[in-house]
Amino acid sequence: MREFRRFAALMTAISVPALASGQDSGGRCVTPDSIRVVGNRRIDAATVITDAGLAPGVATNFTTVQRAIRNLFETGQFNDVRVDCELVDVPAGRTVYAIHVQERAILENVDVAGPKAVSASTVRDRVDLLIGRPVDPALVARNVASIDSLYRSRGYWGVRVVPESTVAADERLSIVYKVDEGRKLAVSGIRVSGNAAVPAKDAIAALKTRPEGFFWFRKGDFDSEKYAQDLGERLPKLYADRGFIDFEVQQDTLIVDRERGKGLIELKFNEGKQYKVNAFEVTGNRRYSSADMARFYPFADSGVSLARRVTSAMRRRPIQTGVFNQSTWDDATEKIRNALANDGFIYSQVRPIVDRQVGPDSTPVVNLRWDITEGQPAIINRVEIIGNDYTTESCIRDQLVIIPGDVFSRDRLVRSWQSISNLGFFETPITPPETRPANDQGDVDIVFKVEEKRTGNVNFGASMGQGTGLGGFIGLDQPNLMGKCKKGSLQWQFGRYINDFQLSYTDPAIRRSRFSGTLVGYRSQSRYTIADLGQTTRTGGQVRVGFPLFRSRFTRVFTSYGAEKVRYGDFGFLGTVTENQCAGCFRSTLGTDITRDTRIGIPFPTDGVLQTVSAQVNGGLLGGTASFQRVTSEFRAYTTLKTFGDGQSGERLTLLAGVSQKSGAVFGDPGPFFSSQAFALGGVQYGEPLRGYPEFSVTPNGFNPSTNTNSAVRGSFGNAFFTTTAEVGLRVSSQFYLNAFVEAGNIWLRPRDFNPSRLFRGMGIGGSAVTPLGPLGLDWAYGFDRVDANGRPAPKWMVHFRLGQFFY
Repeated sequence: MREFRRFAALMTAISVPALASGQDSGGRCVTPDSIRVVGNRRIDAATVITDAGLAPGVATNFTTVQRAIRNLFETGQFNDVRVDCELVDVPAGRTVYAIHVQERAILENVDVAGPKAVSASTVRDRVDLLIGRPVDPALVARNVASIDSLYRSRGYWGVRVVPESTVAADERLSIVYKVDEGRKLAVSGIRVSGNAAVPAKDAIAALKTRPEGFFWFRKGDFDSEKYAQDLGERLPKLYADRGFIDFEVQQDTLIVDRERGKGLIELKFNEGKQYKVNAFEVTGNRRYSSADMARFYPFADSGVSLARRVTSAMRRRPIQTGVFNQSTWDDATEKIRNALANDGFIYSQVRPIVDRQVGPDSTPVVNLRWDITEGQPAIINRVEIIGNDYTTESCIRDQLVIIPGDVFSRDRLVRSWQSISNLGFFETPITPPETRPANDQGDVDIVFKVEEKRTGNVNFGASMGQGTGLGGFIGLDQPNLMGKCKKGSLQWQFGRYINDFQLSYTDPAIRRSRFSGTLVGYRSQSRYTIADLGQTTRTGGQVRVGFPLFRSRFTRVFTSYGAEKVRYGDFGFLGTVTENQCAGCFRSTLGTDITRDTRIGIPFPTDGVLQTVSAQVNGGLLGGTASFQRVTSEFRAYTTLKTFGDGQSGERLTLLAGVSQKSGAVFGDPGPFFSSQAFALGGVQYGEPLRGYPEFSVTPNGFNPSTNTNSAVRGSFGNAFFTTTAEVGLRVSSQFYLNAFVEAGNIWLRPRDFNPSRLFRGMGIGGSAVTPLGPLGLDWAYGFDRVDANGRPAPKWMVHFRLGQFFY
């Protein structure tokens, strides 16, 4: 085995004494009598002579011989080539050209050894050698440099790459690139010079390249791509946002200690001058007034009125409004572009001009200008939907807020796209809508592309347990019946402590109108007992009709009528009644709801608001056992804090914040219907949720430690409640969600007892998932205000399992 070392430049030589001295008899080396090849083994001599371009009896000169040597080198077959002129018959004056060649070995195999931090296949891709071809030493050296460059780009500046070769008996060569990765380069420190206006710590904080620190997570890894972005983007942005728009990095130096794997970065800045905003104007605006444009201007201070701002814009009067901020100016430019696009001017151009000037007092200033080319508004020519193999097109078009003939609006296009995603019938993320030119007049065609996914589920099962006996469930849920967005659901759960049956059907557009309708029938046996009353069984149904309020896309009004019969007693398997303590208990109710829902990303919303107010009248003229009124309200709001990922390989991770509030009051006596119409608080399965507390434990009289999942008391129920929650969540996908939350709530005996200053507090973490069995959730929460049987504080953690419901 021998080692390839750095290859010296190949030297060529020609020994033609007669030509060199000019003293040979008659210039015998000028015209060779014959040509022979020396040193060739696998290449035929005739081939070498042909490639050289020499021939016996043909006059040559120095240039001809040099060209012959170059021709042979260019074949890639030789490491060395030399041409000699030999006198073989002096009396007769015969000369022979001898072409001496050293053939290159043929590559039999190539491999890499030693990669760990980088995969062997990735390193092997950097090797540009062909099996069965002659080995070019220069190409071997270039491959070494390429592998070295790969490792340096990933922070391994101490890498060493050595090509080792093995020559077989038949002159075939095997090469192994041996890689010693060394340590990954860690940035030990960053030195900044030339900075006067911006502290060094602020400049370093703006970088993605950070020095290593005391804690394990501050590794200080050096990434050449991030470093290039630091110098070319992040540092200039930091200074431009502070008015230094002429900033430049004059010099950057990376001092590497290969043995220790450490690097010191030295940066030298030229900050330039700080610019202040002077004048502002808008040009090219024809359809929009200067007042319309000036409202987007971001640098008017609080003491400058809109009228003065507009007047100044029209007259180009200077207004000193402080230091220029590049990001603020770019954001304002983007807002005006979006505003024009929302009014159909998608072909408009807004050119932000920053004109550097020197003010009267020699202060550097910028005059700002928007040069606007409005063009013609785009009209929607056609809306296409592609990929809906099962869902009917009319069902999808009901979600659109754009129609052919409308002036194009970017906001309404995005809202239509989000509404289609909210249906939950298609794979997410849905491809963003495509906008295509429709004709020479600037009109556009819009194409929505969807991919159907399996919707609905059928589930069934049985169980046997000590104390619970035989039980089971049968369920059918289809949110897209016959592809027409109609929803049907059948659920039956049975066992010793439960016997629930529910059948529902919803049509979101009755006979293709804007009216929606829902029919529900149910028979529900409670899973818990209420003191000496036992369990409850509710049997009833409801008819609900909804319609948009003032043709709104997001606000609907619902009117409903329901009837319900309730019984108390002990029930056996499959609901056999052993005692009925509420014979003839009947409830007749008329209700009205108003709901505004702008949420996107359901079932785990990332933006938008839900507002609901509901009112019910029970009894009275409607008949029934009890007469009372029930009012509830709900508010939920979500906003995206940050998104992660580019969305190309799947859904983006979304970090969001959410707040919610629920409240309710019952006026009058609900009588025997208190278990369903009054309010219970605690847990997550029954009544109003409050995590960190057991079911029914929060009562109008305080915390009751004796209640549990299967047991409640009449005093657990109240006629008024209030809960509020704040959370930070991570939406992993449309199927999975994690969150951390804090919440508080309480319940009161009468609405007039409402006191929001006394609330039971909780906090915790949780997760929710959409599964074939339906929604599942798990929460781990801490109840701050729990007490023991003696009234002493006893806060503690507890686990809540949610089945069939989400907190959204």
